[in-house]
Amino acid sequence: MLEVENVHFDYAGERSGDYPGGATIRADFTVATGHSAALMGPSGSGKSTILNLIAGFLQPHRGDLRFARQSLLGLAPAKRPLTYLLQAHNLFPHLTVRQNLAIGLHPGMRLSPQQNVAIDQALESVSLCEFAHRKPDSLSGGQQQRVALARCLARNRPLLLLDEPFSGLDETLRAEMLSLILRLQEKRALTLLITTHQQRDADVLGAEVVMV
Repeated sequence: MLEVENVHFDYAGERSGDYPGGATIRADFTVATGHSAALMGPSGSGKSTILNLIAGFLQPHRGDLRFARQSLLGLAPAKRPLTYLLQAHNLFPHLTVRQNLAIGLHPGMRLSPQQNVAIDQALESVSLCEFAHRKPDSLSGGQQQRVALARCLARNRPLLLLDEPFSGLDETLRAEMLSLILRLQEKRALTLLITTHQQRDADVLGAEVVMV
């Protein structure tokens, strides 16, 4: 279970283009293991901030963040039991698809046999095995997002955070990606937290809506 317990983050005094006057972000909710929740609210309400707090890129000024009953506070981002899929897929254009997954597991891409198997399984999960040796620029936008998703899956973490990852896709590709996420979430029993402006995204995922 993901527990966001009485979390406060105060932007007052910090420079932020999103919060020019300073703001306090508050959150208090839980997501059951293997279930989904959707953070919804207007732009600037703090949806992405909450994901960054859970991921460890920001630290709350009050409250606690727990997963599987263990506090995440004090853990470095790389040590937290999660992966994070952004709208900007952050693929390295000079690396192949497989190398983009490999560098997510080891910065020098020196992988164990188990890690190589994890990459094979992740690419198979998103139907990209035949594109393993292609560069990202040769792929469509939807395929690039599937590569980014596969990079998350290869790390085999139980909590998946998604920050409006499909907003740049057309409606057909968006629907395909949401269906893929749903299938993978059910197959792997992932706990999923997504930010979105679209109610239908939450509906497709069967996600509980948390207003921010």
